[in-house]
Formats: sequence, C-alpha cells, structure tokens
Amino acid sequence: MMWISVSNDCIGCGTCVQLSPEVFEIYKNSSIPNQAKISGHEEQCLDAAINCPVGAISIDEW
Repeated sequence: MMWISVSNDCIGCGTCVQLSPEVFEIYKNSSIPNQAKISGHEEQCLDAAINCPVGAISIDEW
C-alpha cells in the first residue's frame, strides 16, 4: 500500500501529471494526488517523485 503527499514546495510544473496522469492533477498551481487511484500505478508514482524538480512528492509504503 502506498500513500503520497505533496509539500508546499510544489511549483505546479506538471511533471507528475505527465508521468502519472491517473493519480496526479494540478489545482491552484499545486499538485494534488488522488489516493484512491494509486493502486496499479505505483511505478508511475515513484517516477513522478524521483523526477519532481523540487522534491515535493513524498511516498510512504506499508
């Protein structure tokens, strides 16, 4: 199971949306993850976190 959070450091660049459009969307210049849609898209979420230019995406797994 995976939980994604986005910090206030997010600049709304859209990289996460490009890499995982099923999970991320931009709202008011910040990324919002849809926790209910993570399942089946874990690898894309990890790619989004790795490629975030400001390191704003955190992923917790349990």
